[in-house]
Amino acid sequence: QPVRMGLLNQCRSMFQAQRRCCLVRPCFLLTILNSLVIIRAVLKKREYGSKYTQNNFITAVRAMNEFCLKPSDLEQLRKIRRRSPHDDTEAFTVFLRSDVEAKALDVWGSPEALARERKLRKVVEQEYQENIYRNQQLLKEYKDFWGNTKPRSNVRATFLQGPGKVVMVAICINGLNFFFKLLAWVYTGSASMFSEAIHSLADTCNQALLALGISQSVRNPDAVHPYGFSNMRYIASLISGVGIFMMGAGLSWYHGIMGLLHPQQMESLLWAYCILAGSLVSEGATLLVAINEIKKSAREHGISFYEYVMQSRDPSTNVVLLEDAAAVLGVIMAASCMGLTSLTGNPYYDSLGSLGVGTLLGAVSAFLIYTNTEALIGRSIQAEHVQKLTEFLENDPAVRAIHDVKATDLGLSKVRFKAEVDFDGRVVTRSYLEKQDIDQILNEIQLVKTSEDLENFMLKHGENIIDTLGAEVDRLEKELKQRNPEVRHVDLEIL
Repeated sequence: QPVRMGLLNQCRSMFQAQRRCCLVRPCFLLTILNSLVIIRAVLKKREYGSKYTQNNFITAVRAMNEFCLKPSDLEQLRKIRRRSPHDDTEAFTVFLRSDVEAKALDVWGSPEALARERKLRKVVEQEYQENIYRNQQLLKEYKDFWGNTKPRSNVRATFLQGPGKVVMVAICINGLNFFFKLLAWVYTGSASMFSEAIHSLADTCNQALLALGISQSVRNPDAVHPYGFSNMRYIASLISGVGIFMMGAGLSWYHGIMGLLHPQQMESLLWAYCILAGSLVSEGATLLVAINEIKKSAREHGISFYEYVMQSRDPSTNVVLLEDAAAVLGVIMAASCMGLTSLTGNPYYDSLGSLGVGTLLGAVSAFLIYTNTEALIGRSIQAEHVQKLTEFLENDPAVRAIHDVKATDLGLSKVRFKAEVDFDGRVVTRSYLEKQDIDQILNEIQLVKTSEDLENFMLKHGENIIDTLGAEVDRLEKELKQRNPEVRHVDLEIL
């Protein structure tokens, strides 16, 4: 009331001042309108007291938790069967909040005693949570000591097909290539061969890291990570990109620069050529495996090979593809520079080959860091796909309009869709009336004689209409997931 009177006095004084000046400006009218909007907002503000909450429904679990009651305390209270908003869920029992409050006072004697019991139970619950945390730590230590006996069949299956298979093949081949290239470098002293050995070592370590990321990404969601661990593949790929830059490119540049500053004559390069040839064949085979896997996945998603790689749909396979492509080019580059050194006798060509391999690794690393960072930040899916999801919702009769649509790629072909939905109240109400006995509703209307009867009638059917609205939301979310299997999480906010 004081705020309202102050605003009215302010408007009156402003109007009188403008009238004395005999000039009503547009800005003055705008100020009056803004003030009236504020007054209307103040008038609409309502504090909900016991009149609005005493007859609210409350579930048995909330009644026992909030009012410290036992199941036996609720047996004698009035029970109301409420229809579930979900079509596939049975009705459930609720109680009147006023009855539960009265029973709590009867059991505990006074509001103060109830408050003390709540405080005591909160302390007990906190101690219980601390005990759970300690037990979890002990269980973890026990598993670490004796080994985790939980079956890991899903993880094994992951490495027998798809990206997991590509990564495991790459680990085996690159590990062998590193061993033979290292022997060739020890025998020849070639800077290019040293870079190639470091290249293969970096690839092996990075792909082992990818294998760890794949094994972690298939873990089931838990309370701490409700959306799962699919981003672990992007994290492993990002670390892999940084590892290529630091370990592969850095050492290759360092060895190439040292070769330019302190050139040394090399021994016979015959064995080095043989090992490079074998490496070219093995790296090429791994590259073909990665290319075939990406082509297969790109066809399943209905996009081109280039788009699949650029969007980093599967980071693990992308890393193998780029690393093996760089390995093939690196072998050709190293062999060419070593050949020039053999023909001319100038060791500078070999050092330049080491610098070239380092530059190639740096470019691959930069690309991996960029694409995986984009994915981890959370990027939107393709505009055409967003339009398809939006059109599906907009074509539903219960939806009036869609606002603030966001569709985020969670990785591994999982999409989270969020939208603010303006529902058509008339359609929702008709959907509710179609499931009701109209004659019975007419009889209830004829029995309405007082404002209290009207309030009870509106409360009953108003709550049922809200339940129907919730069922409409669930229906849309279910149909959206069925029509688009990649959509795993749907959040529809009602306007």
